[in-house]
Amino acid sequence: MTQTPFIRRRQNLAAQLGNGVAIVPTAPERVRNRDTHHPYRFDSYFWYLTGFPEPEAVLVVTGGDKPQSILFCRAKNEEREIWDGYRHGPAGAQDNFGVDAAFPIGELDQRLPELIADRSVLWHSLGHDEEWDSRITAALNTVRSQSRAGKRAPREIRDLRALIDGMRLVKDNSEIDTMRRAAAISAAGHARAMRHCRPGMAEYELEAELIHEFRRRGADGHAYTPIVAGGANACVLHYIENDRVLPDNALVLIDAGCELDGYAADITRTFPVNGRFSPAQRDCYEIVLAAQQAAIAAVRPGASFMAYHDAAVRVLAQGMIDLSLLNGSVDGVIESESYKRFYMHRTGHWLGLDVHDAGEYKEDGEGGEWVKLAPGMTLTVEPGLYIRPAADIPHELHGIGIRIEDDVVVTTSNCDVYTDAPKSITEIEEVMRRD
Repeated sequence: MTQTPFIRRRQNLAAQLGNGVAIVPTAPERVRNRDTHHPYRFDSYFWYLTGFPEPEAVLVVTGGDKPQSILFCRAKNEEREIWDGYRHGPAGAQDNFGVDAAFPIGELDQRLPELIADRSVLWHSLGHDEEWDSRITAALNTVRSQSRAGKRAPREIRDLRALIDGMRLVKDNSEIDTMRRAAAISAAGHARAMRHCRPGMAEYELEAELIHEFRRRGADGHAYTPIVAGGANACVLHYIENDRVLPDNALVLIDAGCELDGYAADITRTFPVNGRFSPAQRDCYEIVLAAQQAAIAAVRPGASFMAYHDAAVRVLAQGMIDLSLLNGSVDGVIESESYKRFYMHRTGHWLGLDVHDAGEYKEDGEGGEWVKLAPGMTLTVEPGLYIRPAADIPHELHGIGIRIEDDVVVTTSNCDVYTDAPKSITEIEEVMRRD
């Protein structure tokens, strides 16, 4: 992994700090039970600036005339490496990750007052972690106690995450390349699930096919807990039990994406358990697919973040009227928001190091206008239709839940859909053919 993008991001951050100092800890290890830990996953903000994979690490970035990046990490320890694996140590961290200096993590509290002294602003994620708030307070108080020696504590504490969010919102070429590779692996996983799906299987068996393909192709694992929802389970937006038997003549909705080098893919596909869409399923699916196509066409630089949601809602609203789920005009259905009975979520979100990635959706200032899309922004496009069984719903539509989700990057003229799992009815049925 080249360090050039990480060095460039730290330089960019330092240039925005003025005479300030930023403190960026990674995530702690978490106990699963007794003396067993959850698989370790670094903090996304820390990784964005360092690419450093170990726990117990902190990055300090200083601005001003002589900006510096200083990493605190675990010391080399041969005994612990026998049990837990390789450690870079401060010397290795400095050599391999391009920081200006590195020290053992045990020296952090001793060195922190010196690093923040005489800085005008301290950039910190206040309120995110109580333990870190306490450590920052202790360091500030230490500097304040040295005022007679001419030391000055920072007069302001500002939100570091808000600053980095703006950087993370527009991806650089290395990020987009990684996300494309994550998407290719995820698409292969969805295609594998389609090929292996059979009536009578358990939802978790399809989940296992996803895991197999993700890991076989080198992914770190799931970017989020996968949804494998057969039949009416697909009408539960965040269904994750994945433990029911897949019935014949039903649809199955899979929302799953892998994580690769910290970056997430996020794909949803809906397909018939038995490999053939029924007429009612086909009608519903074509409505959602048309809504997605309209939404994708609305993703372009300069467009409002909400424009593509509005485009999808208009198509879905017409579809609900055509299916006799709702009455009235499209404008009336949208104005009354009656469509929300069958489509209750936004059409997408930012995507990156987090599956619901960093970045504001509305601009600062009075009025709170929606963010305008710009080249390099990555987001999902995921309209859906969720028809829960009810007395006023045609029986053939009972329990149909459909979502179609792809990942896109905004380009200089429109957007590029970089997920390519089978999506049209023809493609899906061809992949699932049994003969």
